[in-house]
Amino acid sequence: MWVPLVENNEADSPGADYFVRKYIDELLARDRQIDTVILGCTHYPLLLPKIASYMPSSIRTIAQGELVAKSLHDYLLRHPEMERRCTRGGTCRYLTTEAPEKFQDSASLFLNEEIAVEHIDLE
Repeated sequence: MWVPLVENNEADSPGADYFVRKYIDELLARDRQIDTVILGCTHYPLLLPKIASYMPSSIRTIAQGELVAKSLHDYLLRHPEMERRCTRGGTCRYLTTEAPEKFQDSASLFLNEEIAVEHIDLE
């Protein structure tokens, strides 16, 4: 239920509070010895303030983005030749086969900036 909340721009709604608390309570009921929760979905960090408010302070919450960023940093340190392959000062162009408005709304949430989206057909 958390993914649809984010995708429908409801992460700050009272309904989001209900479902975040509900699923945290269900998770903790399965095992009271949980000490760390990894948010293994790109959508979940947008719910992080709510998750943090309902997660017991004794439980560490890790967003998967932190793990991915650390892994990438480690990889780049071990492969300095990648620096030469990286472009600088490029631009981003966003293309989608779905409704551009829906993609634009979701992507803008994740990127924390307004973006322009173009619709394409792959046929």
